[in-house]
Amino acid sequence: MNLSLRLVLLGLGWTMLALGVAGIFLPLLPTTPFLLLAAWLFSRSSPRLEQWLFDHPMFGRPLRDWREAGAISRRAKLFAIALMGLSFLFFWLRLEPSAPAAAIVAMIMIAVSAFIVSRPESS
Repeated sequence: MNLSLRLVLLGLGWTMLALGVAGIFLPLLPTTPFLLLAAWLFSRSSPRLEQWLFDHPMFGRPLRDWREAGAISRRAKLFAIALMGLSFLFFWLRLEPSAPAAAIVAMIMIAVSAFIVSRPESS
């Protein structure tokens, strides 16, 4: 892989990691998808950083569970679904969307919830 592509992937990896960390503190910004993207980008640009991410005390276990078995912990499932429900409630009450817009958002959230629930549980 040439150096310029490697640097682009490395920069994107750090950006995804930063967004993932920001998602810990910002309720509407997801953490896990950004960390999964960061791990993938680091795997292509810096195996050392990928290993660091998988060995990290906070992020490592969920990333390893996902990579090995596509698994999500029960706590993470409950937390994700509860936050989606709260987000929809906020959306409904604060923005007062039209019925079609609310239905579309609800269907997307239900589909994502079904996917989350369908994943195996990690220990």
